[in-house]
Amino acid sequence: AILASLAFHTRVASKDVHREGITEVTAADIQAAKEMDCVVKLLAICERTDDENGSPAGISVRVHPAMIPRRHPLAGVREAFNAVFVEAQAAGQLMFYGRGAGGEPTASAVLGDVVAVARHRVLGGRGPGESAYADLPLLGMGQAMTRYHISLDVADRPGVLHAVTGVFARHNVSIRIAEQEGLGPDARLVFITHVALESEVQATVRDLRDLDVVRSVGGLLRVIGE
Repeated sequence: AILASLAFHTRVASKDVHREGITEVTAADIQAAKEMDCVVKLLAICERTDDENGSPAGISVRVHPAMIPRRHPLAGVREAFNAVFVEAQAAGQLMFYGRGAGGEPTASAVLGDVVAVARHRVLGGRGPGESAYADLPLLGMGQAMTRYHISLDVADRPGVLHAVTGVFARHNVSIRIAEQEGLGPDARLVFITHVALESEVQATVRDLRDLDVVRSVGGLLRVIGE
């Protein structure tokens, strides 16, 4: 929320942030990411969405697990380290990386704040105030644009793939990659979508669960980064 407020000059509170943890991430998800040369990371994402004319439409602020390519700079962030990855129109890609936990890093950050407050009191100045002049709309999670990795266990018989892809088409979700693996009398279908509205992807998944040929919806993870 703080980073989004600073980046987009819009007041963002913690209640505005969509949050999902890692409890739903399975070993199958980790294996699927590995096969795609990706890793699964818990990401906090804030981004501006523009309308068809290029004007700011609003900002999306969310926390959730996602697959990212192993070559992405965030893929190597582990243990007590944190990183902030910034993509700016003029500045390109920037990353700030360092220890985000532990006694000494925390003490350093707190002491730095105390020194800054003391300096302002002695010199009579003030710290930077809130900058919320842009006042952009906050978009709900359903309005976020993302790609998805979706795996389905299905009956292995003629017409199944047609029925499944028909659900994607009905909700305007375009398929980028589709793979099939045999599982005895059944099969596993794996899809990676193009960028689509979160609400349309979720509607697709709900309808897939209702198909008679779909045994279960397995992995369901967002895919971030090229």
